[in-house]
Amino acid sequence: MANVQFQKITKSFGALTVLDELNLEIEKGEFIVLLGPSGCGKSTLLNILAGLIEQSSGRITIGDQDVTDLDPADRNLAMVFQSYALYPTKSVRGNLKFGLMSKGLSNDEIDRRISSVANLLQIDKLLDRKPAQLSGGQRQRVAIGRALVKEVDVCLFDEPLSNLDAKLRTEMRMEIKNLHNRLRNTVVYVTHDQVEAMTMATRIAVMNRGVIEQIGTPDEIYGNPQSLFVAEFVGSPSMNFIDVSVAQQGSELVGVGDQLSQAIDLRRAGLEQAPSGLSRLRVGIRPEHVRVGQNEGDRERSIRVDLPIRYHEKIGAEALAFFDFGGKRLSARVPPERVTMLAKEQTVPVDLPLEHMKFFNPETGRRV
Repeated sequence: MANVQFQKITKSFGALTVLDELNLEIEKGEFIVLLGPSGCGKSTLLNILAGLIEQSSGRITIGDQDVTDLDPADRNLAMVFQSYALYPTKSVRGNLKFGLMSKGLSNDEIDRRISSVANLLQIDKLLDRKPAQLSGGQRQRVAIGRALVKEVDVCLFDEPLSNLDAKLRTEMRMEIKNLHNRLRNTVVYVTHDQVEAMTMATRIAVMNRGVIEQIGTPDEIYGNPQSLFVAEFVGSPSMNFIDVSVAQQGSELVGVGDQLSQAIDLRRAGLEQAPSGLSRLRVGIRPEHVRVGQNEGDRERSIRVDLPIRYHEKIGAEALAFFDFGGKRLSARVPPERVTMLAKEQTVPVDLPLEHMKFFNPETGRRV
């Protein structure tokens, strides 16, 4: 395993800048996920690391070696693609063996590697089958096995589970994470699926328009978002937002919103002072922190609003209620046994706890 460093990586296609002086350091043995929507630059960055795309400027190191100008074959990497990219005329054994043929390994060493990886991935009984005779999950295991047999410093995954159904995706997430826990190799994993990122990563780099918005553990990314983009993109449903004007009422700093019957005590909510010259704030709160249908709320520690419920979703052990909040949607997680009863009410008391509020600059999108 080895560490990886991106230093001021820029990639442009004509007038379009896909990556803009991006810096990122990946530690040895880390499982880092590049997370973001389509077009944010995450796959481009992965392909630059693999040597499949040349960066416009910047430097890449793997371990102590500068690989910026090296050919893909000389970077000691292996890649698992979104499409399985298996050779249809070769058996599973042939697919696993193909990448080792040019390395000058002995037949005994090649057989040892294939046997070890096949046992690890539980495909040892499939070695004589062709890809057409395999299920989607089995093909994905073979694609992963083809990367593992190379025994490289860094493994790259480019949305490898997007072609699988929901049940297989869950199983393969567990298998890939268990593999990493056992092998402790360095993994760079690209996905737009936040569930994959949250369940597999040691750290997540959230990307947007060619830059990294935030890097952190899954808990840090979800619980402490540093920008509006991260707060909206991570979480399902995403964070609720309220726009307020900043005002000074006597000795108190407050946020006043058109849909709020009372002002938000910003200092009690954790904001000691508003940034200089900022007259408006965007307040965010996660759906699970919204309290619904309680008769009595602590008015000093929360903001109460009475809202009409518009619709609800009940999915097994989880339920969501969606309210009309001044023409915008406000979502809340509620106990499944209560959501149907709440839906029969004209309006429902909703409390927004101050301690769970996050504040953002609506102009820059950054946390304040």
